[in-house]
Amino acid sequence: MRFLCLYKPAADEGIPPTQQEIAEMGALIEDMTKAGVLLATEGCQPSSKGARVRLSKGKLTVTDGPFAETKELIGGFAIIQAKSKEEAIEWTKRFLKVAGDGESEIRLLHDGGDFCAEVVPEEAARQHA
Repeated sequence: MRFLCLYKPAADEGIPPTQQEIAEMGALIEDMTKAGVLLATEGCQPSSKGARVRLSKGKLTVTDGPFAETKELIGGFAIIQAKSKEEAIEWTKRFLKVAGDGESEIRLLHDGGDFCAEVVPEEAARQHA
């Protein structure tokens, strides 16, 4: 099962990590990679370098950062491979202990076959035969 883990830091963005924090995160990333759990990870630059694009009632609007609501800002993400949601939660707890105050939203990602039965029933039957 693949999970997307979105990290939302509690502190204001743009404060660079200390050398110790970088080393601790590097060690965690190494542990997760060796365990075959970590598929991808990146931190996000400050929202002042970004934009939000919204479609509402057929109208597109673009809002340049920075964004005022810090509780909604995504500080980074990871895509992990775990056997269960519980395992994904355990890895995320380890991440938060290194990353610091904030929250991480964990979302199960769709696999390629999730829609097969609805879109192409005969293909789904062939895969399960």
